Amino acid sequence: MSDMKAEFSGIVKSLGLVFGDIGTSPIYTFTVIFLLLPKTMPNIVGVLSLIIWTLILIVSLEYAWLAMSLSKKGEGGTIVLRETLLPLLKSGKQVAVVTFLTYVAISLIMGDGVITPAISILSAVEGMLLIPGFEYTPQIVLISIAAVIAVLLFVFQKNGADKVAGAFGPIMLVWFIVLGLTGLVSVIYFPEILKAINPYYGIKFLMVHGMMGFFVLSEVLLCATGTEALYADMGHLGRWPIIKAWYFVLAALLLCYMGQGAFLIQNTKANNILFEMIFNQVQILYVPFLILSIIATIIASQAMISGMFSIAYQGITTRILPMFKVDYTSVELRSQIYIGFINWFLLIFVLLVMFIFKKSSNLAAAYGMAVAGTMTVTGTFITMIFYFKKKKALTLLAFSLFLVNVSFLVSTMYKIPHGGYISLAIAAIPLCIITIYTSGQKLLYNALNPMDLDEFLPDYSKTYKESYRIRGTALYFARNIRKIPPYIVRTMFVNNIIYEDNIIVSINQSDQPYGITPYFKETLAEGLRKFQIDVGYMEVINLEEILDYAGIHEKVIFYGLEEISTDNPVWRIFSIIKKLTPAFVQFYELPSYKLHGVITRIEI
Repeated sequence: MSDMKAEFSGIVKSLGLVFGDIGTSPIYTFTVIFLLLPKTMPNIVGVLSLIIWTLILIVSLEYAWLAMSLSKKGEGGTIVLRETLLPLLKSGKQVAVVTFLTYVAISLIMGDGVITPAISILSAVEGMLLIPGFEYTPQIVLISIAAVIAVLLFVFQKNGADKVAGAFGPIMLVWFIVLGLTGLVSVIYFPEILKAINPYYGIKFLMVHGMMGFFVLSEVLLCATGTEALYADMGHLGRWPIIKAWYFVLAALLLCYMGQGAFLIQNTKANNILFEMIFNQVQILYVPFLILSIIATIIASQAMISGMFSIAYQGITTRILPMFKVDYTSVELRSQIYIGFINWFLLIFVLLVMFIFKKSSNLAAAYGMAVAGTMTVTGTFITMIFYFKKKKALTLLAFSLFLVNVSFLVSTMYKIPHGGYISLAIAAIPLCIITIYTSGQKLLYNALNPMDLDEFLPDYSKTYKESYRIRGTALYFARNIRKIPPYIVRTMFVNNIIYEDNIIVSINQSDQPYGITPYFKETLAEGLRKFQIDVGYMEVINLEEILDYAGIHEKVIFYGLEEISTDNPVWRIFSIIKKLTPAFVQFYELPSYKLHGVITRIEI
């Protein structure tokens, strides 16, 4: 009985953490598609068929089955796929391509993270227009209300979402039940809509409408926004609770979309289709439904923001992104994090797109490109993994779904001049930061000219024996013990600062998402030891606690700082990034009274 209770609890939690985005897409998907498309029965049934099969092929087959089968220790996401794929690759060129595609996918997810709260919250607030007395509310008032909700949501992030997250699942459970039941009522009134389950009608729609039908795919894709969350959020809940919850969510979504289709056939003048359907069915309960929809969009936005923090942290630990300041918002769960730069970056652009596009229907023109791009990268990685693992049947299936992803991506291209440019422009910012940072770090590492360990050890031994040794333990940090950073060389050999016990700490990123293995390696020389920490690339670690547990009670911590001198505008940006982001020791929140920074001037 307790197992069933725990399983049900996991399913309900996943409704709040994983399915908020895809669960709120019925608010705007059908409405956006039929803004310009004639509301004829063949069109409604054809579009509905495309929506149904998009949910089945992309969400159920590609993500819930194929992608989730490639998890590592129950963890998923673009970076997990990259880490799974890299050991299978046979050339440096392949590694470079996969690495760049990872950068693109992460950047597109950031672009998606801006549009999702904007379109979700604004579309829900626009439901006010159906309330008697509010029909003529100016659009600027609706935008302002949506903007206030967005500001409160993002300001709240620093306090941590874990305090209220327990309510997310039950609220979304109510939301999906309402969507399913109201959709079912409309289907009962017009059961003929059920024929849309037959894919023939979707294919026929595409063939009849030609190029215009193909472009409609870019709006159909809105029904699958948030799909990446199914895979990326596996680590929070596990595979099976998410998959089981998806069966329920899929049933609710299918009923809701078919209900909207049935309602639209009978009410061709309807514009805001979901809200008008609810208003038509139970007018007395419309305001509670509107409030529920706004709460659901806030939960969807919260899930997206938390996801952005997690992705950014993965980018930091895998050295793709700079070391932005990370705050821990929960004493119990160290995985509950807040990254100020990401938070304010998202808020600024959420408000910007709200005031630029003014209506949720206009925002839909900007939405979809980032989603389609991310799906295409995921489809590419899945196909490559199955191919290299010589799983022919799964490779063929994955490649077929990849072609579907490409079709959606190509169909969104026409959106570029109509608003799609905004998501690309937003995604270009993190892509530029990632590219400049990773390239700059490589250049900086080479410019620092680290000393080979074999050259370092004789000089160290001589200095250790001949110099005055300070009592206690000194900590140093080096990414690779075979290459000694110049700040260690300068501290020991130029400044003659030698402690009785010197420990070089190396944090090594493992190819697994989780696991922390701290251990002393061989003693390098008298008074010189190496301490290595193997860390999963999704682990949020407490470095001071690990050192203390290993019995390391340091007196002082030395670390390197680089002062970059350059005339190159790109490397100037890199220099600014380095100045604005915390140093390694600050990122890991090591005690400030023990820290001693050693500056090295570098010209690049």
